[in-house]
Amino acid sequence: MRNIFSIARKEFKSLFISPVAYAVSLAIFLIMGILFYANVLGAAYQQIAPSIQVVIGPLATILLFTTPAITMRTLADEQKSGTLEILLTAPVRDWEVVIGKWLGTLAFVALVLLITWVYPIILNQIVDPGIDQGSLVSGYLGLFLMVASFLAIGVSVSSLFSNQIAAFFATLGILLALWMIGYPAQIMGSMGGEVLRYIDLSEHFYPTFYRGILELKDVVYYLSVTSLALLLGSISVETRRWR
Repeated sequence: MRNIFSIARKEFKSLFISPVAYAVSLAIFLIMGILFYANVLGAAYQQIAPSIQVVIGPLATILLFTTPAITMRTLADEQKSGTLEILLTAPVRDWEVVIGKWLGTLAFVALVLLITWVYPIILNQIVDPGIDQGSLVSGYLGLFLMVASFLAIGVSVSSLFSNQIAAFFATLGILLALWMIGYPAQIMGSMGGEVLRYIDLSEHFYPTFYRGILELKDVVYYLSVTSLALLLGSISVETRRWR
């Protein structure tokens, strides 16, 4: 565990000196601020009390497109600079490298999510008698679990490339495919459609977490996706050790 936390701490600190991480954070806060203002203003114009969904919904979509930029450099940059080979010669296991990188990026994005709590706080002040706290907790728990799976996939994909841009677009393509794979289920029906809907990342967020509902099957799904992605990333790093 010491190796994992050492790698995670190094990765977390490196993100604070990365212009990409600052650009991603700024984009998240800027876009969220604009959408939050527009949604609240629109609700007030229609004389409807805005709910926590005006925060959770846009934030989920923004994270879908921005998390690949956080993970694209994790292992791809190490391979490009040649430091991955040096790291693998140290007394550290392959899976410790992958989990450490993932944990570092997760801590960074968790900090970003924590800062976005300013929007629910503001919303709670302007809505009478306040927002549904259960929906708030459920929504952010769903965002955290979903982002954990996004980052795990990103780190795993990053292990396959030595170019950050290639890692970014490959990760984004995979995430978008998993995000929309359930749509064909609407016309397929039967067993095949149910399988596609279960694989769909969004199908485990919007029907439950987004609506303030907490179900164990969705928690297990995101934890399973995260674990599988980290396992595949570890195997990818291990294959490089023997090349």
